[in-house]
Amino acid sequence: MADRGGGAGERGGFSRGFGGDRGGRGGDRGGRGRGGDRGRGGRGARRGPKNDEEKWVPCTKLGRLVQQGKIKSIEQIYLHSLPVKEYQIVEFFLGAALKDEVMKIMPVQKQTRAGQRTRFKAFVVVGDSNGHIGLGVKCSKEVATAIRGSIIMAKISVVPVRRGYWGNKIGKPHTVYTKVTGKCGSVSIRLIPAPKGAGIVAARTPKKVLMMAGIEDVYTASTGSTKTLGNFVKATFDALSRTYGFLTPELWNETRFVKPPFQEFTDFLAKPTAKVYEPPAEDY
Repeated sequence: MADRGGGAGERGGFSRGFGGDRGGRGGDRGGRGRGGDRGRGGRGARRGPKNDEEKWVPCTKLGRLVQQGKIKSIEQIYLHSLPVKEYQIVEFFLGAALKDEVMKIMPVQKQTRAGQRTRFKAFVVVGDSNGHIGLGVKCSKEVATAIRGSIIMAKISVVPVRRGYWGNKIGKPHTVYTKVTGKCGSVSIRLIPAPKGAGIVAARTPKKVLMMAGIEDVYTASTGSTKTLGNFVKATFDALSRTYGFLTPELWNETRFVKPPFQEFTDFLAKPTAKVYEPPAEDY
């Protein structure tokens, strides 16, 4: 019995469990916990920084031409109606002047067998207040991810806005060139040129969009369910994107056809591009 009691004393006694022996194991495992060297904190520190803005590696022909300086302005892209697939192209030309604003974040739900799945839908407008405007809509599980995706979509969809005068052509263009109408769903908005000093006569939602597009004076008339903010923003963006679709006498000049960028720099695009390979960071 004495030997048995001594053994129990060495092991910490039955009342406490086998604490003496396993206490050492616990001490060894303490270094392997989440806060130790091999924990999740350590892994996160060893991985490289996830920063997309470090170095832009173009994926499209247009991106390669822009990065190498073959295309001088974003208007050259609009002139040839080239599709923009990378938001870095817009940042390259309008990066410092672009401002973004979140118009609305709304939850949307989908009914599944397990219940309702809620995600967040973000509406973001970007503009440089100098004749360029873009609208992006993105849905995601997290608000931050939705906003980040909306900003990228808005930059990809940036379009030029044609501005003009009301009356004499004095100073810089300050209003829309002509009456234009945009529509989305039941919402319809009409933009009407206004004299200098009139300001933007519009509701809150289209007023922000028109200010970011660089329009100083304009009258508006809207119909439909304008309380649906998403459709109201889309209708305003649709109206602004139609400003260059109206043919006016000053555009009747003889068109001088020039080679599109893909044809002009075909020799440069034919050269193979070196692929940048980065080995994945090891966790351990």
